Amino acid sequence: MTTRILPAVGDADAARSVTTLLSQLPDAEPAAPAGDSTQLIDTLARLASESIEELPEVVLVHERIGPVPALELIREVSLRFPAVGVVLITADASQVLFAAAMDAGARGLVTLPLSYEELANRVQAAAQWSTGVRRHLGASGDVFTGPGGTVVTVTGAKGGVGATVTAVQLALAAQASGRTAALVDLDLQTGDIAAYLDVQFRRSVVDLAAITDISPRVLSDAVFSHDTGLALLLAPGEGERGEEVSDRSARQIVSALRSRYEVVVIDCGSQMNGANAAAIEMADTAVLVTTPDVVAVRGAKRIVRMWDRLQIRKAEETVTLVNRFNRNTEIQPPLIQRITGTRMAGTAVPANFKELQGAVDSGRMHELDPRSTVKQALWALAGELGLVKPSQGAESRGGMLRGDRGSIGGRRRKGGTTSGGGRQ
Repeated sequence: MTTRILPAVGDADAARSVTTLLSQLPDAEPAAPAGDSTQLIDTLARLASESIEELPEVVLVHERIGPVPALELIREVSLRFPAVGVVLITADASQVLFAAAMDAGARGLVTLPLSYEELANRVQAAAQWSTGVRRHLGASGDVFTGPGGTVVTVTGAKGGVGATVTAVQLALAAQASGRTAALVDLDLQTGDIAAYLDVQFRRSVVDLAAITDISPRVLSDAVFSHDTGLALLLAPGEGERGEEVSDRSARQIVSALRSRYEVVVIDCGSQMNGANAAAIEMADTAVLVTTPDVVAVRGAKRIVRMWDRLQIRKAEETVTLVNRFNRNTEIQPPLIQRITGTRMAGTAVPANFKELQGAVDSGRMHELDPRSTVKQALWALAGELGLVKPSQGAESRGGMLRGDRGSIGGRRRKGGTTSGGGRQ
């Protein structure tokens, strides 16, 4: 049987060495090396979207891969693609590293410099394990499978610009369209999703922080099932406990969620920490919310530059949403685009807080009037980001979501606002 092998090696010389040795293995079919962690995950996701049988049996991860550290990358691959056997290539043959690699989900470890016999043995063992998993994968519903759902992060340029309202409505729009959706509060110190949706629940994201293997059952115990159908993973009630959620645990939590739900919306607040930085880096789409005023736009520019310096996300890969839009303001979306260098959302949210005040004060954001221009704009944004699927028989434009009169992708006026947009 042919064994397909995908190496993930960042260093060009090391990649050539690995590829040369792999080509000598019997019945081996090595693929072109992935140069970084992002390319590896993208490649596996593309293959898994076609069929689980298209995935390679073995993935080799070099210890110097980046930007995601090797052990964290192994953990993510193991969670999202459980039918793939992962082998770590490292110069450290210590028992400590071996144990850490096994905990992360590796099926073996090969030491540097590479030897033919050791590499062949580890690849063969991992391939046999992978074949066995694929044979039985469909037998249990308690296994994460497939490339996972879409992850969207929502970040505020500063406090009070509407990031939480945006995140809540995006998740509600996805759920109403028939997708399974999770809403996560990674504003770890000041998260308000529970208050916005009238939820009292003792478990939070902190309960998952110390768990090294998040199974579907463990995840379901930490998630609150809201009346709307949303799965909520809340911020801790005690803000100081947010420090317990590291970037490593955040990566694991996001990977587990995206393997379980079609859409995962994460409220990252306006304060950066390791946990929400990891989520933004992993996200398919990062939304940055700003208001059309000097202070907020400066904050947006500052965040975009920080993300670029820390190699979290490039400016052109960020979508900026203008909230409380008014045609009479001096700062318009094209100017914000030039200042931040980001891609502007085609939808702008009108300045009409009066529509929101009752729902905010009562903690019933999910019961916001469907005629609200703010809701219509945010649900149109959900359509723009590809978070919703049209119901059967819906019009190609302006189709209504199941169980709600809020429209997706409604008519737009010049300047980017939806047809429902209006002044306060």
